[in-house]
Amino acid sequence: MDQVELKNNSSLELKNHAGKQWMSAPTTVVTNLNPVQKPFVAAGVFAAIILFISILNAASIKHGVLFILGIALGMTLLHARFGFTSAFRRFASVGNGQGLQAHMLMLAVATTLFATILSTGFSFFGATPSASVAPVGVSVIVGSFLFGIGMQLGNGCASGTLYSLGGGQSSMILTLLAFIAGSTLGAYHFAFWMEETPALQPFSLAESTGLGYGGAWVVQMALFALIYWITLQIAKKKNAPMMKALPTTTGFKKILRGSWPLFAAAIVLALLNALTLTIKGSPWGITSGFALWGGKALMAMGIDVTSWGYFATDKNLAALKSTVLSDSTSVMNFGIMLGAFISAALQGTFKPGKVKPGVAGAAIVGGILMGYGARLAFGCNIGAYFGGIASFSLHGWVWAIMAMLGTGAALFIRPLFGLKNPKSTDSVC
Repeated sequence: MDQVELKNNSSLELKNHAGKQWMSAPTTVVTNLNPVQKPFVAAGVFAAIILFISILNAASIKHGVLFILGIALGMTLLHARFGFTSAFRRFASVGNGQGLQAHMLMLAVATTLFATILSTGFSFFGATPSASVAPVGVSVIVGSFLFGIGMQLGNGCASGTLYSLGGGQSSMILTLLAFIAGSTLGAYHFAFWMEETPALQPFSLAESTGLGYGGAWVVQMALFALIYWITLQIAKKKNAPMMKALPTTTGFKKILRGSWPLFAAAIVLALLNALTLTIKGSPWGITSGFALWGGKALMAMGIDVTSWGYFATDKNLAALKSTVLSDSTSVMNFGIMLGAFISAALQGTFKPGKVKPGVAGAAIVGGILMGYGARLAFGCNIGAYFGGIASFSLHGWVWAIMAMLGTGAALFIRPLFGLKNPKSTDSVC
């Protein structure tokens, strides 16, 4: 056997190994875990009980249930370290598609549940379920591109900012504050982007095509399968490094103490979003709460925002004048942070640290870009990408493409702030 044949056989074996590895790559590994941080767990549970009671007094049982759903979302996100930012970055930089594959599973399950809910009108608390379908225009294209850059600089998307902050990542305080500022600025400019820039009418694959929810479901399942297959092929071709496996344990202790497999979390997130649709009447969203918090802060400082186009609607105007505990999105956001905090304490990983100047600068710039971009794009990685695609909205697919392009651009910007990108030579990413 000559050297050329040996080399070809070695390359073939390497490709076969990479293929098998990508078909069965675990995202968790059983190992010793940190001790439970019992004082933090107690504090988190106590805070959750007090806030739950306060929500019931200020609003309704529906809002209390949404708060509990938020806690469940926060726990799920943290236990799996379920990322949107990291998934886009790994794929754009080294071709690792594990995160995007989990997204496709999540979207497939959510699409199936949404189709059933929206076609039958099934709901709780008398809410009429409504799909998240928005126009596609310049605002969505620009906004989602900016969001893609921002989430890579801020090291977290909308959901990532909330659960990472709850989990003890100190820089996320800056990201969240900047996110709120950017959302408020986006609300101020909202009328311009909606009225002065071109856009198509809202387009639903189910309702704008004659396919109905059954036909649209078939089309989206095919798209999810195609994207899943493409990510596998790219990962094999690039021999992309695997995600670092997260520490976990065995048995029922895994539910509260250990990390969860990425695909399991994807299914749970889809179920929780579907529940949100049946209870709230609309899919899970995050960033409208940030705009509301910013608007309330300005009102408290004597600045009247009620004339802004974004806040001029009856719904948003009523939210400005009511307690934040009666805002469905806000109570879910509070729940996400608390759920992540309790989960981090159960895992023994709640350990805030110092923030480097470069990371701080990136967090602020990234937060502003995400906040502004989310207002323009009718949502973030949750409201536009997750909720939009599950609702069969074209704007959700456009958001995904533009956010990925924004991620690609951000890979050249991140080093300016001292942030590292995954490399093909890394053992894990």
